Amino acid sequence: MSPDSSAQSATELGIARAAALFERLDVPAAIAVLEPALVADPSTVEGWNLMARLRLAADQAAAAFDAANRAIALAPDNPRSLATASRALSLLGRHEEAVTMAYRAVIVEPVNPQWHDRVAWALLAADRQFADAEQSARTAIGLDPNEAHYYFTHGVTLDALGHSDQARQALLTSLKMEPENPVAQHRLAVLNGEAAREPEPKKRGWNPFRRK
Repeated sequence: MSPDSSAQSATELGIARAAALFERLDVPAAIAVLEPALVADPSTVEGWNLMARLRLAADQAAAAFDAANRAIALAPDNPRSLATASRALSLLGRHEEAVTMAYRAVIVEPVNPQWHDRVAWALLAADRQFADAEQSARTAIGLDPNEAHYYFTHGVTLDALGHSDQARQALLTSLKMEPENPVAQHRLAVLNGEAAREPEPKKRGWNPFRRK
């Protein structure tokens, strides 16, 4: 095995170990494993994308954006890098850039519902263009009608538009598919007048669901 092959194998092993730790929700350990792998081989888009996701999970938005930017520098049209950068930008309050990054991901890979969902959340976080956010949520559902999260997103966008009955129906659909989700349960309770509406951290951006 050549030195280059050995280095590549070590990098791949480090990424795989970090991903496995992430699956077990051990974010600090995953970061600790991935950092030296990226130092040894900073040319891996997959590694930087994973680091960006780990930093988001650790509530380190600035570091997440930096990692996503490293991935974008290596592969400017990688939609996952663009979408992850968008999430970090929303959390940093840089909403115009977050929306732009999300739309760039959609342009690169328009058949992936995750990127349309990211557009919806970027617009919601920016507290504007709710009709466009609702359209993006509907597009995500059309592309993957079996994902509960997209119905939740649709419910949130409908609620933002003031369409309470339709929002309630979308949330009920989401909960039929994922009945134990506490975020959707609370949002539905608010719409039903059974819980107080809490202020949304719109100026920072948010996404209460796991996203790949």
